[in-house]
Amino acid sequence: MSFISSYFTYRSAVDGKRAERDARIDDLPEYSRPLTATELDLLAKPASEVVAQVHSGDIKPRQVLTAYGKQALNAQRDCNPLTEIMIKDAEVSADNVNTSLPLAGFPISLKDTVNVAGYDSSLGYASKAFKPAEKDSPITRLLKDAGGIPFVKTNVPFTLLSFESYNDIWGYTDNPQVKGFSAGGSTGGESALLAYGGSRLGVGTDVAGSVRVPSHFCGSVALKCSTGRFPKIGNTTSLPGSEGIPAVYSPMARTVADLTFFLKTVVDMKPWTYDFTCHPIPWRTDAENTLPKDRSLKIGVIRDDGVITPTPACARALQLTVDALRSRGHEIVEFVPPSPLEGLRVASQLLSEDANEVGLRDLMTGEHNDSGVEAGRKLQLLPRWFKKIWAWYLYYVKGDVVAATLIRDFNKKTIVERWDLVNERETYKSQFNDAWNDAELDFLITVPHPTPAFPHRETINPLFRANYTFLYNLLDYSAGVLPVTRVDKTQDGLPSDFKYNRLNKIAKYVYKGYDAAKQDGLPVGVQVIGKRLQEELVCEAMALVEESLKESGVIYKL
Repeated sequence: MSFISSYFTYRSAVDGKRAERDARIDDLPEYSRPLTATELDLLAKPASEVVAQVHSGDIKPRQVLTAYGKQALNAQRDCNPLTEIMIKDAEVSADNVNTSLPLAGFPISLKDTVNVAGYDSSLGYASKAFKPAEKDSPITRLLKDAGGIPFVKTNVPFTLLSFESYNDIWGYTDNPQVKGFSAGGSTGGESALLAYGGSRLGVGTDVAGSVRVPSHFCGSVALKCSTGRFPKIGNTTSLPGSEGIPAVYSPMARTVADLTFFLKTVVDMKPWTYDFTCHPIPWRTDAENTLPKDRSLKIGVIRDDGVITPTPACARALQLTVDALRSRGHEIVEFVPPSPLEGLRVASQLLSEDANEVGLRDLMTGEHNDSGVEAGRKLQLLPRWFKKIWAWYLYYVKGDVVAATLIRDFNKKTIVERWDLVNERETYKSQFNDAWNDAELDFLITVPHPTPAFPHRETINPLFRANYTFLYNLLDYSAGVLPVTRVDKTQDGLPSDFKYNRLNKIAKYVYKGYDAAKQDGLPVGVQVIGKRLQEELVCEAMALVEESLKESGVIYKL
């Protein structure tokens, strides 16, 4: 394709997809009417309660779809989370669904990557536009077989490697809580929609924090599953073949109770019969896979990983959680893992081993890469000798161990270098496992991200600021996020003696976007971590955290 024709194809895709979305919304005039009192009441109910009422015949699936469809379109007008509008087809499904099924016609929102027959999974790429999926992916089939009804798809960043959901086709998804701030990524549209109340059950993906950071930014709930616990094949990705840090599909929700209900429903549907990569592990409630009931728990906490110190708002949310758990009689211990910096170094190099060539090979003339991803790519493509000198300067002259470690070998990898990194990954996983076992932890808590949601158009390499989530992708651990509180401009400002020059180079970039006065009201969450394939235990731990916070008077209002 020539330079000129590529540009016009790109512009046609951008204009055409936006026009298609607008036309689909215009074709739903009844969904632009105000929500009724009955619909508002329905939106406030837990998913399990709504499903039970559909089972009993007290509520019709079409009523549920109408309520969530209206609120989803309200969210679209307010913060732009939606890509594909599938409500017309969802109406047909709602009118014909078997109401005895586990999800009984409940609307499900999906990250744009999830394939639904007849709809695009463009991921914001012009080259992928107007190429609808020929068939449903396994997760879509499973959800439909359970009685769920996919009704909208949600926005993502170009390349899926950013904590800012922007692409040229769909534009920015705004944070639903405070305008001008990121909704997170790569599952940012989904988290914004859930936090807004335009959905209650959703599906996302996570490779470095992509369901957890958006949930922390927006005030929704998510659990990053371990590989093999949730269906993932048959969908669209920007990084086909990438295995150094495998992406996982995972559930997202509005509350912890919704999340547990949703994940259990999916697991009870035997996902291994839909997706050959799923482990044949049923939902487990035995003692080995749940929290002990006969003793107080030993809970580890990581307050500062030595890479980026959490900002005051995030540190306060973590301390509120520590205090709440301790007040219930649980033992809180300071957990010192093997160097998180080394874990981040290995993870960031493995995920970007090709310098994002695969993610950018479909870039068309005029189309924009994510600004943070582009910054990382430029760093990778600098001459190796230059980065070695730069790292030497940072380490020995500036005393900046963090930046020196992350920058020195951030290169496009040879196959030999990749194998060496995989070996380092496996060694690190063994060391972390030993440290966890030696500490005899029941679960671990830490911040999901060093800051609350940052302003739009951040330009730092997103992999370097993913330090509090990326580690658990490297380890393949189960990890969830739930909201704790909100930024308070009077409590969460930087101390008067705070000095930027004391921060490492990476932290300086991150702290530039922190301003408690401007971020006042943004959600702040906590991350709850279990070991590999401990999804049931993590769901219980998240519920325990939520209950403990409520008992301490810390209640996050949706």
